[in-house]
Amino acid sequence: MNRKVSVAPMMDCTDRHERFFLRLISKNTLLYTEMIVDEAINRGDTKKLLEFNINEKPVSLQLGGSSPKLLANAAKIGEDFGYDEINLNLGCPSKKVEKNKFGACLMKEPNLVADCLTEIQVKTSLPVTIKTRIGYDDVEDYETFYNFISKLKSTGIKTFIIHARKAMLGKFTPKQNLNIPPLKYDYVYKLKEDFKDQEIIINGGITSVDEIKSHLKKIDGVMIGRAAYHTPYLLADIEKEIFNNENIPSRQDVIEKLIPYIRDEIKKGTRLNQIMRHTLGLFHGQSGASYWKRYLSENMCVRDADVKKIDHIMDKIKYNNFDTRVGQSA
Repeated sequence: MNRKVSVAPMMDCTDRHERFFLRLISKNTLLYTEMIVDEAINRGDTKKLLEFNINEKPVSLQLGGSSPKLLANAAKIGEDFGYDEINLNLGCPSKKVEKNKFGACLMKEPNLVADCLTEIQVKTSLPVTIKTRIGYDDVEDYETFYNFISKLKSTGIKTFIIHARKAMLGKFTPKQNLNIPPLKYDYVYKLKEDFKDQEIIINGGITSVDEIKSHLKKIDGVMIGRAAYHTPYLLADIEKEIFNNENIPSRQDVIEKLIPYIRDEIKKGTRLNQIMRHTLGLFHGQSGASYWKRYLSENMCVRDADVKKIDHIMDKIKYNNFDTRVGQSA
């Protein structure tokens, strides 16, 4: 699987509508689900939780949990639904997640994590990967980080996605954990030097194609997060500059292709705002961007949005001075 560039799993962001939208822009970027708890998959409405459009592929299912049995069963269900990879979340720092014993707090229990990964790999034939931090609280020395990764490697895991910040458990909010702990890219570079045969993916604070190119000189892949959500057309530049794909859709093309999907989803009971909220940043940095955001916010990103508004959306793009040129991300 090509993991040269991927979009990070983000709660309340990378749902199936966001992934379909991003796939219209990028054919090569690997996409991830939001973190889905193993117990919810085992005991809840699996179709509602896991169903996705085949056009989203390749897509990875990120799981949260700490029970080897529940995680393994959830992974098998994910495989049956057609996901391309199973990823275990070892990086989420929220208090709620820690209370339920999954996410970054599991860095304290490498043996338990190893048991979980072993069971998952027994149950599924899919690639199994992990996403973790470089440390937690006051524990961020490289030796501890190395030993943690070494333990997980012993289970047969070959791909490690590293958010190059430590997690401050119970001290910072999830948002603060994305900004306050300093980035230590050198830890990830050193990890690649020490684990030459493993696939090492770097994550954290990466916002441009130039930064991606710089990281790719030292590691195997780059995962971008908030930049992909707030400025989604960045993926068009990634397609062109990283994947050498010259067949890039314009912003107008993306909306034109999104409309049939919207119509189908509305027939299934999806609300218009559940889809259109993901497109707010499509024209970021371009002529007409403020109008686009305002129009969506007032007409399509409210709970009771009139679905008939979608009939006129292309007129709004064509006649309000939107810059729809290809490959012009801010």
